[in-house]
Amino acid sequence: MRALLTGAGGFIGAHTLAHLMHNTDWDVVCLDSFRHKGKTDRIREMLTAHPDWHQRTTVFMHDLNAPISEQLQDLIGPIDYILNIASESHVDRSIDYPVPFVLNNTNLILNMLEYARAVKPKVFMQISTDEVYGAAEPNQNHKEWAPILPSNPYSASKAAQEAIAISYWRTYDVPVVITNTMNNFGEMQDPEKFVPMLMKNVNEGKTVTVHGNEQKIGSRYYLHARNHADALLFIINNLGVSKYVDSDKIVMPDRYNVVGDIELDNLQLAKQIAALVGKPLEYELVDFHSTRPGHDRRYALDGNKLKALGWVPPVPFEESLAKTVEWTLEHPEWMI
Repeated sequence: MRALLTGAGGFIGAHTLAHLMHNTDWDVVCLDSFRHKGKTDRIREMLTAHPDWHQRTTVFMHDLNAPISEQLQDLIGPIDYILNIASESHVDRSIDYPVPFVLNNTNLILNMLEYARAVKPKVFMQISTDEVYGAAEPNQNHKEWAPILPSNPYSASKAAQEAIAISYWRTYDVPVVITNTMNNFGEMQDPEKFVPMLMKNVNEGKTVTVHGNEQKIGSRYYLHARNHADALLFIINNLGVSKYVDSDKIVMPDRYNVVGDIELDNLQLAKQIAALVGKPLEYELVDFHSTRPGHDRRYALDGNKLKALGWVPPVPFEESLAKTVEWTLEHPEWMI
């Protein structure tokens, strides 16, 4: 089997690549522009530790704002599975520069779906986010196919990707599967994200900014990126791909929420990380959500559908977080 993985130099992409290498005998072709947050260092880190993976891994530098040419298609060769992870994903950057941000993500999905039309994979997996559903009220966890109400240009661009993918599923019979995931964390994550930012600031004795106020602090479900990758592989290996049928039976593609096993508010997470780092937590509460439009206080997905089908996160949250902190402290270059 051969898989195409977009965004393989990104944080989630790199963990997905490692998981596929560990748990399959597939050859994996990696596409990444390396001009956003993708880093060759992430791929190098894994291949250096596992030299035997070299022969099963091929990396092409390609900007998915441009179509995949016939020449590149020939170089890539036949593909069984496409895992489309590549996207710009930083909310603040999408708010500051909405037009290029949204154009990048919509061009990307169009070019990938056109490529899928040409090569006809068994599965086209569109990796999306909980944020397309918008904020979740207390005690509300969004189920699959809840109303799409994005709050910022980033989440809107991901919702647009989903909508375009659904149209290709119906019109062109592209075998689309959509997954929505929560906040991923893990080794080699960019320090602009909350978990590595906490590790870096606590380790350096700096004051940590926690979004919220005394009455209401933002919260998330946190999921290690390798657990996320495990769910993607579980879906590919165990669940079929629905095709459009012009009847009441199948009118939408398969969609699965991939959810962590615990919800924490931002201050709880900061305290856990400080304890693992072994240094005191200095923090200030900033009610960022009420002062800047586009930021949601709480995201939450209902993961019962995938759980009922047999998937559970293989590594518990506490163990995942402890390993991430330990590894990052041993590799301080990833906190720069």
